[in-house]
Amino acid sequence: MLTHEFGIIDKIDKIKNYSEYEPEQYHCISIHDDIIIDVLEALLEIETYYHSLNRPNKGLAYYGITLIPPRSYGKFIDILNVNMTNETSKEISKLLALIIEANKQNKYIIHFGI
Repeated sequence: MLTHEFGIIDKIDKIKNYSEYEPEQYHCISIHDDIIIDVLEALLEIETYYHSLNRPNKGLAYYGITLIPPRSYGKFIDILNVNMTNETSKEISKLLALIIEANKQNKYIIHFGI
């Protein structure tokens, strides 16, 4: 089963290259690939960074690592809410809870693609 991992970065390092696969370090949650595929195009609207804060981009690095800044959470939440169905509500709710927690703490989210 293909999954994407999402976690909260306690303290963002402005010069670090987050290129290592370390989901356990960020206490990541797993989200099934089918859910991400369904929202992948819509997520191109959110500002992100690929692997480091020196690489601004949009959307998720499907096969790589994405850093999602707090300023993108509102749009991210809107996209997830619009795409939630009865079948996906449990996993999307986990991701929404993580985004809300990161927002409360004003911390970045890290995404590890497949």
